[in-house]
Amino acid sequence: MTALIGFTAWTLAIVFIVLNWRVIEVLRGKPANSWTRGAAIESPSFVKRAEHAHLNCLENLPVFAVIVLAAQALGKSAVVDAVACWVLYARIAQSSVHLIGTQPMLVLVRASLYGIQVGLFAYMLWRLAA
Repeated sequence: MTALIGFTAWTLAIVFIVLNWRVIEVLRGKPANSWTRGAAIESPSFVKRAEHAHLNCLENLPVFAVIVLAAQALGKSAVVDAVACWVLYARIAQSSVHLIGTQPMLVLVRASLYGIQVGLFAYMLWRLAA
């Protein structure tokens, strides 16, 4: 359960990067409605990477939450407790690499870290079903 809370906190921490940039832009005089959905928005590359890292977190948080909460509900939390922290570590590492840049080697590292997370999800599900 601690890893799930950590994953959620990490997701919020990344969105604060984007939020802080937008607040600063509004304080500098940019209209608050400048970030409409579907419109091309000019933002620094770091902010774009933060937005994408946040979306990556949001894509996987529900899957992780269901696995952890299902284990809790089934009385099998010991099944995920030993592995869940590694999902969080891989997620933090993946997001950090995403924030650093998009060079080919970084993308490979990021994809590898994502693969580790997916593998851990599958492992935990398999153990829950056993």
